[in-house]
Amino acid sequence: MGLISSVLTLPIAPIRAVLWLGELIQDQVEQQLHDPATIRRELEEIDEAAAAGRLTDDEKAAAQQAVLNRMIRPDTGAPPI
Repeated sequence: MGLISSVLTLPIAPIRAVLWLGELIQDQVEQQLHDPATIRRELEEIDEAAAAGRLTDDEKAAAQQAVLNRMIRPDTGAPPI
């Protein structure tokens, strides 16, 4: 029975592989987005840009809030790619 089902599902194997790869990429991206080191680096870059005069105080506050919201906000449960 396993051999027959393997032969019958062989045509959809590339589709399953692409879906698996998409899920793997999505997991990696989510881990990187929520990584504390990445968040700290982004906050430091925002501070440096503000100190160099490339950001106004409002832009700095909005950028920091966006980074912190991404860290705090739970996943929205969006469907995978």
